[in-house]
Amino acid sequence: MSVAIIIPARFASTRYPGKPLVPLTGSSGKPQTLIERSWRAAMSVSGIDRVVVATDDTRIKEASEAFGAEVVMTSPDCANGTERCAEAHATMGGGYDIVVNLQGDAPLTPAWFIEDLVDGLNADENAMVATPVLKTDGAALNGFLNDRREGRVGGTTAVFDRNRHALYFSKEVIPFTPKTYSNTAETPVFHHVGVYAYRPKPLANYPTWSPGPLEDLEGLEQLRFLENGHSVLCIEVDARDRQFWELNNPEDVPKLEAMMRDMGVE
Repeated sequence: MSVAIIIPARFASTRYPGKPLVPLTGSSGKPQTLIERSWRAAMSVSGIDRVVVATDDTRIKEASEAFGAEVVMTSPDCANGTERCAEAHATMGGGYDIVVNLQGDAPLTPAWFIEDLVDGLNADENAMVATPVLKTDGAALNGFLNDRREGRVGGTTAVFDRNRHALYFSKEVIPFTPKTYSNTAETPVFHHVGVYAYRPKPLANYPTWSPGPLEDLEGLEQLRFLENGHSVLCIEVDARDRQFWELNNPEDVPKLEAMMRDMGVE
């Protein structure tokens, strides 16, 4: 089984322009850009044959090549990371059994999240797409709820059936729960981790499908699979007491930097 990780990165983010080149400072006091930290996270995953950055911006290309990354240039017309991964995979000559989309805003993604994701997809021959989900504790859930109260789009949540097939993904906090949870309490809400593993055929087909109304409303690319009748397998991963967050807004920078310092991430 051959596996490639593609890191889609664009400069012209609607919510946070230039996000891939934002510097993040960890425990060493030395700043590294978001795209470099994401690439280093990908390089730490075992069993991977190739890691590339896929972008349409020369600034990201030059910055990525400066720290040693392989870069594949893609069209500026790609609507999202999945479309960019599909184009990059084709440009790379295809041929990989599994393509992992590690979005460039999740530098704290542990290697075992991706390893478990690849193993889960490989073990289910009927699954075409898989993505990790992480059960939230009260601290994470309260962070989501606080973002929504203050009008920020925070992390994405997921609900799925008994076979772990996704029912829906949302930027709202689902399912609704009326309870209040302490920071260390387990909750029924699952945080969707922004990583995908695809088999080549559905990845190649994805750009040929028109975005549906739910994808347009939520701005979540994975909903295109659901709206076209393709199931998405949710793989529950274990944080192993590691903190996890994504860089969605400028306000997330100090939060991520504090997490890196707490965990000793340089």
